[in-house]
Amino acid sequence: MDHVRRCAPVLPVMAVIALLGLPIGPGGEGGAGPADAVSALMVLYCGIRLVRDRRRPLSRTAAVILGLPVVGLAIAATGAASAGAGITGMGRYLQIFVLVPAAVLLLVRGRADFRVLAWSFVGLALWQGAIGVHQFLTGTGASYQGQEIRAVGTFGAQDVMGMATVVCFGLICAVGLALGTTAVRQRAVAACCALALLVPLALSFSRGAWIAAVVTCSAQLVLAGLRRALKVGAVVAALGVVLVGGFGVGSAMLQERVDSITRVTDAPDQSVTDRYTMWAAAVDMWRERPLTGVGLKGFPEHRDAHASLALSAGSDTEGAGAAFRKQPLLSPHNMYLLILAEQGLIGLLALAGGWLALLVCGLRGLARVRPSGRGTDCGLVACGLLVWQLTDFMYADIGGPSTVLTAVCFGLAAWWGLAGGGLRKAVPAAAPAPGRVEEAAAR
Repeated sequence: MDHVRRCAPVLPVMAVIALLGLPIGPGGEGGAGPADAVSALMVLYCGIRLVRDRRRPLSRTAAVILGLPVVGLAIAATGAASAGAGITGMGRYLQIFVLVPAAVLLLVRGRADFRVLAWSFVGLALWQGAIGVHQFLTGTGASYQGQEIRAVGTFGAQDVMGMATVVCFGLICAVGLALGTTAVRQRAVAACCALALLVPLALSFSRGAWIAAVVTCSAQLVLAGLRRALKVGAVVAALGVVLVGGFGVGSAMLQERVDSITRVTDAPDQSVTDRYTMWAAAVDMWRERPLTGVGLKGFPEHRDAHASLALSAGSDTEGAGAAFRKQPLLSPHNMYLLILAEQGLIGLLALAGGWLALLVCGLRGLARVRPSGRGTDCGLVACGLLVWQLTDFMYADIGGPSTVLTAVCFGLAAWWGLAGGGLRKAVPAAAPAPGRVEEAAAR
């Protein structure tokens, strides 16, 4: 009971993460789900705690960084095709990039809470990854090259990136915990979890997730120390040779998928061609309205007027319990270009500028704790989650049930960069009143 009481403030965040393990109905549109509803309750719960405790919500720096996107969103909402589209789009952006991150920042009281949430990410990733591996082995996954073997977890064929995203978040948390300064047993368990998550990540056949994972894990290893980076890199390379070369774990299809990354300009497949076409359309929309964009939710409406004839009617989805259907292409699958097209330079500078500020604050916090070694695991996890998300945004954008996890990741990065980096445990020799301890940890 004592442990549950200590974790009480972050239980709503854990509930949001846990609900992403529930199955999504076949053929679902991937809109708001139970996790999104609980995230709204989490924001309400955080507000009630602030009123009850009479605490100042955010520091001035945190308020500026997290509140900056509101300016661009308000301008883009006024330029939307309809009032409904503007309100819906603004609500979604506020949820993912302002309200939920701010709530997570305020609910996490210290490194112990942070580690609990990091392990929650690992647990969710292992659950979704196990389902994905089972789908590959039994041929019950999403369709890939005519076979229903693509690992998608509980997200189904309508959200093929969902499981890959969750597994990547768990992998990054596990790598950060394994490279940190926690107990040896915890580091060993985290390292085993990280190695286990490589299998479902490979079976997701998601090139964007692979690239972002390699970039992020490499950055985490370098930040943890070059000598350790070389050792871990050698182990991972040897494991990959054994799994793919020795046991032939999907070797032919994996090799073909990896090779396709280097052929995106020479001989791109239809999915890559569609992506390039939508990128060009997004840039064309921005040129038409460079400062404010075409308005929130405006990309689908303006797409056909700016896209070339190379764009297909949609992507084919099938398998994992869902029938064949054409999924319309409603976004450019590049978050930066989506913001540029719909919100213009004002929106891009506000959102991306805040993300860059969070990354700088996170890296500074990691540099502060490096000499003592305390809290490096939290810093590596926070910076890793942010680096992965900013890299993945080059190949994906928000959408689908797993998007709420993006908000939690930004919240964890915000806590580390704006409140937790370099702070010592708030347990002084002469223990003050409980309210003061909680307030000091929150700051």
